[in-house]
Amino acid sequence: MAIKLRNGIFLAPFHPIDEDPTLCIQRDLELIDHLDKLGYDEAWIGEHHSAGFEIIASPELFIAAAAERTKRIRLGSGVISLPYHNPLMAANRVIQLDHQTKGRFMFGVGPGLLPSDAFAMGIDPSTQRDRMVESIEIILRLFNGERVTHKSEWFTLVDATCQLRPYTWPHPEVAVASSVTPSGGKLAGKHGFGMLCVAATQEGGYDALGINWKVANDVAAENGRKMDPEKLRLVGPVHIAETRAEAYKNVEFGIRKWQDYFSGISAVAGRQGMENQTIEDLAKSGQIVVGTPDDAIAQIRRLQAKQGEFGVFLQLAHNWANFENTKKSYELWQRHVTPVINNANTKRDEAFNWARDNKEKFIGAAMATIVKHNEEQAKKSPKAAE
Repeated sequence: MAIKLRNGIFLAPFHPIDEDPTLCIQRDLELIDHLDKLGYDEAWIGEHHSAGFEIIASPELFIAAAAERTKRIRLGSGVISLPYHNPLMAANRVIQLDHQTKGRFMFGVGPGLLPSDAFAMGIDPSTQRDRMVESIEIILRLFNGERVTHKSEWFTLVDATCQLRPYTWPHPEVAVASSVTPSGGKLAGKHGFGMLCVAATQEGGYDALGINWKVANDVAAENGRKMDPEKLRLVGPVHIAETRAEAYKNVEFGIRKWQDYFSGISAVAGRQGMENQTIEDLAKSGQIVVGTPDDAIAQIRRLQAKQGEFGVFLQLAHNWANFENTKKSYELWQRHVTPVINNANTKRDEAFNWARDNKEKFIGAAMATIVKHNEEQAKKSPKAAE
C-alpha cells in the first residue's frame, strides 16, 4: 500500500534584515496557527545564532508558544544543534516539551549548520558531527532513565539523570538532519531515526538523496533494523499562486534578499547552487518551485521518481512573498496539491463519471416517475391535473 504523503514546513526562519524582528517572530507564530487550521501535519523550527537572517535562537521556546496556539499540528526542532548544548540540558528541555505538547513534539538533531555559529562559540567545525553523535547517544540513555557518568572533551556528566520520563514512550520521535554527506544517514540507520533531508531539491543534496538513503538502509540492516520511509522528510522551497505569472510577481517582494543570503553568507548544504542564477533558471532546474499547483505536483513526482516513497514533504519557509500571498500559497497546496498526490478524489471522480455516464438512464427514470405521478394525480382529482 502506498504511503500517504504528509505536509509540513521547515521554518528556519528567513527574515530580511530591514524588517522589525519582533513582528517577524509574531508573524511566524501566526503562520503556524494558519497551517494548523489548514490541516498541515508538521512544522520544524530551526536554531541559529549568527548572520542576522535566521533569527530564532531557541526552537524550544518558539515551539512552547506555538503549541499553546494550535490543536493538532506536530512541532519539531529543526534542529537542536547538539554540539552547542550540554546533553543533560538538551534532554530535559525535550522531555519538558514532550509533556507540554502531550506528545506533539518531534526531536530533530544536527551538528549545527552555520559555521559562523560554531566560530562564535569557539567550536572547531570539524568536531561538530562527532560531537552530535556522542551527544545523542548520551541523550538516548537519559531518555531511558539511566544515570550517566561521562567525561568528554567538551562536557562532563556525573551520575546525571532526568527527573521526568518522556510523555511519549519510549521517547519523542528523533530525526537527524541529512544534506550532502552520509553522516546523517549513518546515524539514522544505527538508531532507527527519521531523516530530515534539508537540501533535497538543492544542487548536491538532490543527487545525494538515493546515496544517503542507501547508506541509512545498509547501516540499519547491520544493526538489525529497517528504515521506515514514512519517517523520511524532504525539504524544498515552494511558492504557488493561481497562475504562474502571478506567482512570479508575488515573489518579487523578497526572493532576491533571500537568494543573496542563502547563496552568499550561508553557502552550505547545497546553498551555493543558488548563486548567480535567475529565478527562472532555479525553477527550471527544480531547485525551487515558483508557479502553480501543477508545478508543485510535478516537483513531488520528480522527488518520488528520484527517491521512491517518502513520508513528508516540508516546504521551506522563505518569505519570498508578502504575508497574505504566503498564506495563500500554503492554502493552494492543501486545496489542490495534496488531494492529487494522495489520490483523495479518486472515489469522487468515479462517482461523478458514473453519474454522468448513466445520465440518460437516471433522467429517463426520473421523468417517467414524474409522468406517472401526474397521471395518478389526474385520475384521483381531474381538477388538480388541469
